[in-house]
This record gives sequence, C-alpha cells and structure tokens, in this order.
Amino acid sequence: MNVSARSELASPAVANSSSRVYTPRRAARVLLVDAAGRVLLFEGFDPARPGHRYWFTPGGGLDPAETPAAGAARELAEETGLRLDPTALGEAVFSDTTEFTFDGNWYRQEQDFFLLRVQSWQVDTTGFNDIEQRSIADHRWWLPDELVASGERFYPPELPALLTSLSQSTAAGRDEAPC
Repeated sequence: MNVSARSELASPAVANSSSRVYTPRRAARVLLVDAAGRVLLFEGFDPARPGHRYWFTPGGGLDPAETPAAGAARELAEETGLRLDPTALGEAVFSDTTEFTFDGNWYRQEQDFFLLRVQSWQVDTTGFNDIEQRSIADHRWWLPDELVASGERFYPPELPALLTSLSQSTAAGRDEAPC
C-alpha cells in the first residue's frame, strides 16, 4: 500500500507566493508501531514559535544521494536508538508533500513514510542532534483513537486513518512489514 497526500505544518502556503522562498527538502519518516498498535511520536516546536507545539513521527531530511529507506533507518537510529538494515523497512507505505516554516525558513518537503512494527521499544534520544535537542520536548506512544480525541496537532494529519488502514491491511495479510 502506498498512499500520497499533501499536508501543511504551518499556515497554508502558496507555492508561487512572491513573499516566500521555499527550500526544497527530501525526507524519510518511520511509522514505528508497537504490539499494542501504538505509534511513536515526538512532540516538537519551532524554536521561532515555541508555543506552536505538534506531534510527528521519527525521521528527517535525507543526506545527498541517500535513499529514502537508508535515511529512514539512519534517522530512526539517531532519534530512537533502534538500529536496523534499511532493507528491513521494505517499501514506503505513504508519501506526501508538506510546506512549513521552521526557525524562520520556509521548506517544501517531499517525504516517504515507512512502517516498522516492533513488540516494544525503549526510546533512546541520546542521538539527538543540536536542533532536535532544542526543538523536541517529549515523546509518546499513541493509539490512533487517542490522537483523534486528543485535540493535539499531529502530522501528517491523515495519521490516524493511515494507521487504521495499515492495521487492517496487516490483519488481512496484505502488508509484509517486518514484525
């Protein structure tokens, strides 16, 4: 299953707006789901707007010539301590393009999401870089229904429906994500 969508982390942006200059960015993210069906999310904020809090999946920008799976595996190791071979991630299950501002800069980010199932995982954030250390406040495992009921801002906005769909695909035997 590969789904594409578009989301925005900040106020709606117009790609051809003369007042905004977008930095293009490629990223890879991981939907890390435990045996209870909870997804790991980080609570972050823009250092330029610390009151604007949101929850997001592990992942980040790709290094030059890095494949999305390799970038997702690298980011997962840095942000959670979970190390794995990129091939264990399989194919991306979701892709989207998002436009957002961070620390005074506008980005247009194309990103791929990979699904990884684990029995459980004790998150280790000692690999956070300087930016992550100053812009990530917390982490938590969420059930899709908890996200919907929380009133919290999370990205991608389609996350609860995506997780439910992936759970149903797995139950039907159509998803070959690692367990």
